[in-house]
Amino acid sequence: MTALITGASSGLGCEFAKLFASDGHDLILVARRVDRLNDLKKQIEEKYMTKVTILSQDLTLPDAAESVFSFTEQNKIQVDFLVNNAGFGDFGFFDSCDIAKQQNMVMLNVMTLTKLARLYIAGMKERNFGRILNVASIAAFMPGPKMSVYYATKAYVRSFSEALSVELKKTGVSVTILCPGPTKSEFWDKSEADNSSIYKHMIFYKAEKVAALGYRKMKRQKLFAIPGLMTNIIIFFAKIVPRSWARTIVYFVQR
Repeated sequence: MTALITGASSGLGCEFAKLFASDGHDLILVARRVDRLNDLKKQIEEKYMTKVTILSQDLTLPDAAESVFSFTEQNKIQVDFLVNNAGFGDFGFFDSCDIAKQQNMVMLNVMTLTKLARLYIAGMKERNFGRILNVASIAAFMPGPKMSVYYATKAYVRSFSEALSVELKKTGVSVTILCPGPTKSEFWDKSEADNSSIYKHMIFYKAEKVAALGYRKMKRQKLFAIPGLMTNIIIFFAKIVPRSWARTIVYFVQR
């Protein structure tokens, strides 16, 4: 069986690749940085003896999902596991953020994820087997002043995935939503959130542990994968406190 992993060149994507390979699955690794993909391909093939196919693709482009799907179709690669891991954030007041970056964020975090799911679900349903792992965030459970668009995209991922899980019942295809808290990765540099005051006080989870939980939950066809006691506690309170409190608290801690 084959797993397609987006954002595979670093962080969680890299860890997902190792987990699938350790279970004997072939891989399709998708990201922009072909040098990193080649390094990971060599490392995995030497250690796990699985087949690794790499595809350099900018997933913020409007037709990115179609390009990925076309690549797998042309190469007659059957995708059994789809890991929508690629994504990024942006930190700052909405009206001062780069609108082009915000647009690319929505395209990647929302549209490419949605279209990839749409393109691969048909084949999964025909075979009566498929696993989709969508990477959301703790941000999916609350509004996020100073990261407003990012939080909104992750809320979309959560809502979309929950609805999809119901539609796919009894089809052999399952959906899992990974909702991590702060995780050691390149996300913080790219989003410039390392400039916020809360960044200095964060407790970061290791990417390999977060990926491992998401992987296990996906294999067991569980809907949610929420790593860490503190993450679970924050999400619990985010669900029960008034939304006005939640958005005020997030704004205060992200100053």
